[in-house]
Amino acid sequence: MSAIVVTGTDTDIGKTIFAVALARALGATYWKPVQAGIEDGGDAATAARLGVPILPEAYRLNTPCSPHRAAEIDGVTIDPDRLAIPDVPGLVIEGAGGVLVPITAELLFADLFARWGAPVVLVARTGLGTINHSLLSIEALRARGVEPLGIAFVGEPVEDSEATIARIGGVRRLGRLPRLDRVTPETLDTAFAAHFRAGDFA
Repeated sequence: MSAIVVTGTDTDIGKTIFAVALARALGATYWKPVQAGIEDGGDAATAARLGVPILPEAYRLNTPCSPHRAAEIDGVTIDPDRLAIPDVPGLVIEGAGGVLVPITAELLFADLFARWGAPVVLVARTGLGTINHSLLSIEALRARGVEPLGIAFVGEPVEDSEATIARIGGVRRLGRLPRLDRVTPETLDTAFAAHFRAGDFA
């Protein structure tokens, strides 16, 4: 594995925790190229706290909103050339929010994924609305020539929704990470090993 991308159907669905769990399972380094909202240290701080090596973000923006707007507020111009995948073996890259979140006025995360050509895992919650959000995200990726490696769910089991998304979306269901009462390296490793196979991400 050189690099694998983790994106989501929405924001605040557990994408970072999944990305960290995946990085731990693969012995990989974590990188979030654009972090918007750094009051709590950002997602890289979460990864570091959970024992994953990290690369510094290309851009750290203050306001917790879409990167294109956060950059505008901060007076920063995001240069897409700075968002090339670093030459680091074993890298888990986390996008921001959903697949159509704008990085600049002209560039969406899905466009960047298409440029990268790296395998993409879509993370979806299991709650109400996930079928629509997931299928739209899958279509948005494919419209740009990005074929998802598979879909990973986060939350309580909802078998019908998960199976429906996998069937209609024509994607592999990789597993489901349950919500954890305590997120520690140990609980994360145990939950990931119980619900996923690391070999599916190779």
